[in-house]
Amino acid sequence: MNPAPRLLAALALASLVAAASAETGDREKPINFSADRGDLNYETKVGKLDGSVVLTQGTITVRADRLTFRQNPDNSMQVTAFGNPVSFRQKRDGSDEYYEGFAQRIEYDGAKDLLELFDRALLKRGTDEIRSNYISYNSKTELFTAEGRPDAPAATAGPGARVRGMFQPREGAGVPGKAPEKASPKGSVPAKAPAALRPAGEPPSK
Repeated sequence: MNPAPRLLAALALASLVAAASAETGDREKPINFSADRGDLNYETKVGKLDGSVVLTQGTITVRADRLTFRQNPDNSMQVTAFGNPVSFRQKRDGSDEYYEGFAQRIEYDGAKDLLELFDRALLKRGTDEIRSNYISYNSKTELFTAEGRPDAPAATAGPGARVRGMFQPREGAGVPGKAPEKASPKGSVPAKAPAALRPAGEPPSK
């Protein structure tokens, strides 16, 4: 079957092997929440929150209009959140950078370190970003998948109609094949110019 008519076109991209993963100590921290209304079961560790919801665990922060969550056996969270948009933020392990996700709906499984963004999705990691209709991101392996809607009508095309993104240049990376310029040693004297290059009538330097 020709994949062109399909609603979603998948694109899998991998980040640097040496990149840091998500903050590993988050699941050892307590889960805190606030909302306008809530239905909570402290026995099963399941909650339903509604109205200006803020849910945190360690460096993780979820802001939504409404969400449901539960505490996994390993103390991590499993969250389904809705908003306009929902925002998700988590610190990367061994780095001062955060990765952030924005969408109309998110699914987060802390046991799998998996974040899924649905509808008008935006994923930012440092200064890199990607926009699409759907994005899944594994914060442990730092692999993500983005799916756009290439067949969306032009009149309705917007964020998510196509996979779009930007990777900033790596720090310290130079132009391929070009050797870096070397600075003259401190206190060194520039070489004398050949006689043919000295202005007429100028005597040779001593």
